Amino acid sequence: MVDLKSLHSHSLFGGITEDQISRIKDFFIEENFSENEFIEREGDIGDRIYFIIEGQVEILKKITESGNLSRIFLFSEGDVFGEMELIDVQPCAASVRAITPTKALTLSNKGFYQIRKYDLKVFSLMIMNLARDISRRLRKADEIIAHCPEFNIL
Repeated sequence: MVDLKSLHSHSLFGGITEDQISRIKDFFIEENFSENEFIEREGDIGDRIYFIIEGQVEILKKITESGNLSRIFLFSEGDVFGEMELIDVQPCAASVRAITPTKALTLSNKGFYQIRKYDLKVFSLMIMNLARDISRRLRKADEIIAHCPEFNIL
């Protein structure tokens, strides 16, 4: 059962009322992941966005040809991942592994576009919120890169 309050806490639903969320809740699926379970792997085809309800996940990126992984982000309750694959329909840019038992609500690419047909206003708000989230992450990545000595070539 989708908990409307937990969805409303995610930034993707900013400006969307609980009534509007209740009308689209059937497009979401609850999924549970065990500790150390890979939810997505870098290079796989991703087709959904994940809203963390409980638990923590780490975002891992391959840093060498040998396949060694480096943690680039840590997400927990209230965070979202998988949005890049939802928008650009490209393979997963990183791997995601549950650090603790994790519960997430997922919205598939197909479900996301069904929302567009069902309620264009809600879909438009979700797209705008998604763009804001991606922009915030890009700004954070820019700051990290700006402070890396190997990138300061001037």
